[in-house]
Amino acid sequence: TMVAAGTATTSDTLEWALSLLLNNPHELKEAQDELDFHVGTERQVEESDISKLSYLQAIVKETLRLYPPAPLLVPHHSMEPVNIAGYNIPAGTDLYVNVWKVHRDPKVWADPEEFKPSRFVTTHKEVKVNGQSFELIPFGSGRRSCPGLSMALQITHLALARLLHGFEWRAPGNDPVDMSEGF
Repeated sequence: TMVAAGTATTSDTLEWALSLLLNNPHELKEAQDELDFHVGTERQVEESDISKLSYLQAIVKETLRLYPPAPLLVPHHSMEPVNIAGYNIPAGTDLYVNVWKVHRDPKVWADPEEFKPSRFVTTHKEVKVNGQSFELIPFGSGRRSCPGLSMALQITHLALARLLHGFEWRAPGNDPVDMSEGF
C-alpha cells in the first residue's frame, strides 16, 4: 500500500542520513550547531523551525542524492518512435530512469560518491528535490512523481531534526558505520 511504501522509504532515508552523519562527524556537528542556534536547548524542534535549518535541509537532499528511495523510477512507455540524443527509441519501448546514475553523474556533481551536504548551500543551492531539477529526482518528476513527496519531506526533516537535536550521536566503538548494501 501507499502508506507502507511511504513509511519504509522514509525510515530508510532517516537510517541512511544518520549513518552518513555518524561517518562524517564534522557534518553532524554542523547540523547540531545549526539546531542549537535556531532552536536553542529549551524546547523541541517544531515544524515551523525547518525553514530556518538550511544545513539540515542540505543533509536530507544529499542523503536522497546518494541513497534515493528507489534506484529506478516508475517506467514510462514510448507511444511513438523518437530519437533522443542520437538514440532511436521505437514505439512501445519501456523506459526506465536510473536515478542512482543521475545522482552520481560526475559531469554534474563534484566528488559524486562523497557525502557533501554543503554543496546544497553553495554550488547546488538552487537545486530542488521536488522533481523540478532533473539532476536530483529521488521522487521522480511530473505527473508520475511520488504522491507522498511533501509528506515524506516533512516527516524526514522533522524526525531528523528532533533526533539530532535531542540526542548525542556516535558510532559504537567510534568505528565507521558499514555503508555497504546487499540482499
